[in-house]
Amino acid sequence: MDWKLSLSFGQNEVMGLDIGSSAVKLVRLQKEAGGYAVTGAGIANIAPSGDDINQQRVNTVRAIRECLAVTGVRSRLAVCGVGGPEVVVRDFKFPTLPPEEIEGAVALEASQVCPFNTEDSDIDYQLISNEGGGVAGILVAATNSLIKRKVQLAREASLDCVLMDVDGLALLNCFSELEKTEPGQTIAVLNVGSSYTTLAIMGDNRWPFIRDITYAGDDIVKQIAAENDMSLEAVREILFGDSTAAPQTKLHDSLEKACKKLIVDVTETSRYYKTQEKSAAFEKLFVCGGFALVKGFVGLLSNQLPVKALLWNPFDKIRCDVGRNHQAVLQRNVLAKNGPAMVVASGLAMRSI
Repeated sequence: MDWKLSLSFGQNEVMGLDIGSSAVKLVRLQKEAGGYAVTGAGIANIAPSGDDINQQRVNTVRAIRECLAVTGVRSRLAVCGVGGPEVVVRDFKFPTLPPEEIEGAVALEASQVCPFNTEDSDIDYQLISNEGGGVAGILVAATNSLIKRKVQLAREASLDCVLMDVDGLALLNCFSELEKTEPGQTIAVLNVGSSYTTLAIMGDNRWPFIRDITYAGDDIVKQIAAENDMSLEAVREILFGDSTAAPQTKLHDSLEKACKKLIVDVTETSRYYKTQEKSAAFEKLFVCGGFALVKGFVGLLSNQLPVKALLWNPFDKIRCDVGRNHQAVLQRNVLAKNGPAMVVASGLAMRSI
């Protein structure tokens, strides 16, 4: 599922550009026999800007350019992604319809399931074979304002956003390209970012189920900071830094308390999926995203959820081919330290135009 914003490019080299709320991740891949090779990778934090929207835009563009400088990428073509509360992914099933009526039916369905005004949104859909007859498929809707923001940020960094994907679908695309699954197996990927968490599930019917949860890393950090009377920066330094075990132990109970809402949300969403989709429950949860890098976080999820949680790094299955110069060393360090945070960018980079 994607929005093609520019056409007729042929087979061009593109990069996956994941523009988050706190960091920018960039991945460039080359498809080869038997898999992929990463030929460029970069990550840059977005400097805090408070409530200043213009400064946030400036800081984000600066972070994109930092990623480009590290990778030395020459291509100007980027695949970006959207996600969060301004994006909806839903399946649909209609009685048999004439082809000319499908688009209207999808638009009507979107207006009923979207929490935002679909008249100010872009809607796309993909039909899927339905053994039960009728018309079935997946629809995606995203606000025009969100799409325009991503396109404009790329443009200000001298990039051309040639295709817009959905973060949750990029997660599943990356997983299906790299991991082997058994017939009938249900897979689930949990991407925990700063501003929202994405649970992406693919059942034995091969239909994607995407839900964005508004509780995420920033909320967990704020709750820990409030409970311990600490600054947000101090909490992040302990959670993400190379600190010794002592301060990490100090915040363990607070981290567990702050994660309770996320665990409840994931559990309820998983239960809803199993009930609605009538698909086999998943036994493993592959965890990625920036917050997955917090020491002890994935283990905490595994202990509290009814399934086994595993930290997932896609670069365990992707050959690194970034060269041997100074820039290459920087990129190898990025992959070694931040691989699980770059799954969405990797999935975006696997798209073709």
